[in-house]
Amino acid sequence: MAGEVKQVGENRYRETFGRFFDDFKVGDTYEHRPGRTITETDNTWFTLLTMNTHPAHFDKEYAAGTEFGKPLVCSPFTVALMVGMSVTDISQKAIANLGWDDIRMSAPLFVGDTLYAESEVLDKRESKSRPNQGIVTVRTRGIKQDGTEVCTFLRKVLVWKRGAEMEDKVNY
Repeated sequence: MAGEVKQVGENRYRETFGRFFDDFKVGDTYEHRPGRTITETDNTWFTLLTMNTHPAHFDKEYAAGTEFGKPLVCSPFTVALMVGMSVTDISQKAIANLGWDDIRMSAPLFVGDTLYAESEVLDKRESKSRPNQGIVTVRTRGIKQDGTEVCTFLRKVLVWKRGAEMEDKVNY
């Protein structure tokens, strides 16, 4: 589980994060905290770093003429932030992300909004080709401060089983 402590020497302990394959239960939902309030700098930097030149994200005058009346948070930033928020609960002990599916942007997110995320475990199965690992499928929801769902997606991750060889080699 997230936030466990393991002894790494005499009078020495290390906090650990994340879940092993064995820790996931279908039907469980993890609320990822803390939330994140989106700033204008966040939105502008992400938009420019990814070379997204649509003015709806960074040109206030242009955005004022849209149905939203102000700049939208760049939707790939919303997805990236939700993934990042979920790492400690979902993929801290993952070997790899296997994919994201069915990404839906259900409501706009704006500068000044606070984004929260939660993930529900939909499925888990042992890997057919990797006996020390398993595949976990979650649905992650992004919810802003007023309870409005702004984004959902399905995500599959390949995760170590508890006691697998790699567990003792990783320094976290």
